Amino acid sequence: MTAAAQPGHKWNFGAGPAMIPRPVLERAQSEFLNYQSTGLSIMELSHRSQPYEDLNNKAQAQLRQLLKVPENYKIIFMQGGGHTQFAAVVYNLIAWRHHQNGAKGDWKEIPVDYVVTGSWSAKAAEEAKRLGANLRIICDAKKSLGAFTGIPAESTWATSDPQGAVRQADAASNQKPAYLYYCDNETVNGVEFPYVPSLHDPSVPLVCDMSSNILSRPVDVSKFGVIYAGAQKNIGPAGVSVVIIREDLLQTSELKDGLPPVALMLDYKTMVKNNSLYNTPPMFAIYISSLVFDWLLNADAQRVQDGDAAIYSHSSFVGVEAAQARNERKAAKLYKALEESRFYRIVVQDKAARSKMNIPFRISAAPKGSGAVADKKKDEEMEAAFVAQAEAKGLLQLAGHRSVGGIRASIYNAMTEEGVDVLIAYLKEFENQY
Repeated sequence: MTAAAQPGHKWNFGAGPAMIPRPVLERAQSEFLNYQSTGLSIMELSHRSQPYEDLNNKAQAQLRQLLKVPENYKIIFMQGGGHTQFAAVVYNLIAWRHHQNGAKGDWKEIPVDYVVTGSWSAKAAEEAKRLGANLRIICDAKKSLGAFTGIPAESTWATSDPQGAVRQADAASNQKPAYLYYCDNETVNGVEFPYVPSLHDPSVPLVCDMSSNILSRPVDVSKFGVIYAGAQKNIGPAGVSVVIIREDLLQTSELKDGLPPVALMLDYKTMVKNNSLYNTPPMFAIYISSLVFDWLLNADAQRVQDGDAAIYSHSSFVGVEAAQARNERKAAKLYKALEESRFYRIVVQDKAARSKMNIPFRISAAPKGSGAVADKKKDEEMEAAFVAQAEAKGLLQLAGHRSVGGIRASIYNAMTEEGVDVLIAYLKEFENQY
């Protein structure tokens, strides 16, 4: 039976702020005027009150359980999104490396290594450079592949070979990088790492932006120095970011040490010391995030999300493991539908690097394999018609990012398999018009 859009029902394929599980929204609605029998909304409580302190600690514990975060890592909630973390990482990790160097030498000589595989990692690299860091782009997918359509082999990265020129120069100067940064899932370009980088110097902390795929699959946190994620894709509302940091990396950047002083709102050590309560936190966003964590940890909720209790072999299949199974099924069927189409074009050519969260594609009237020359203007008109007709049917926010155009379907944890089936039915319906 082919799925079809139900009259009045809306399916949110937005890249962020993104869909939040309906049970979470309903629970928040029911608690909105009276949180934990306080007689106040969560938005009215003091962040110094016991009910909020309990919520703050609970949310940290939930996330630690979901990602199996080791005890030597700290979890903090910070205001702002990924852009804020672009700067925070630079200040905090350069300060750490500077102190590893005995607080001697010029901090501007400490390298910071970046893997650029899409728009967001490019922005992160630009911010590091703007802040005066000694930026080294050790891999640029656009230069290697001609476009952000995959991930160059890790063996080709500038710091992957211990005997290579870059690693040897670092050894000769006794100047190790502060960190190696990469973005696990490029929201704009639809490129996702199928592995954790491992060929760099193991003494260099790995920093990862997981904003658009955190909680979508299991991750070995012990392989990272810092993981951060803006909440507005797979966790909750915009306004809060999660930071997971290995505690030995905590180091404040201060003028007395020959470093640019970091704003305390960006200082990981200050945030850890104050248990994310240095100032008034984004309480409502953290509250919703905690409800999402609850939802992921609830076996019954995960069965309902799948719409088929027979999918799981046992009732305790929850959390990121349940999310991963569902996400793999959703992505596989959507990619299959696009590949079998005569005029939908998947942007990411490297199949191993195709995102399971954000799937960008284009439309071309020129049949695949025909050798016909595409009519760019006509194709863009078809894409505009695709988005407009989709919205009329309740399939929302399918336009690609303004910087690249095209179509993009974001199918985060909250998107049900039914929603993807409805989109696939619409893909076929629209194609049949031509």
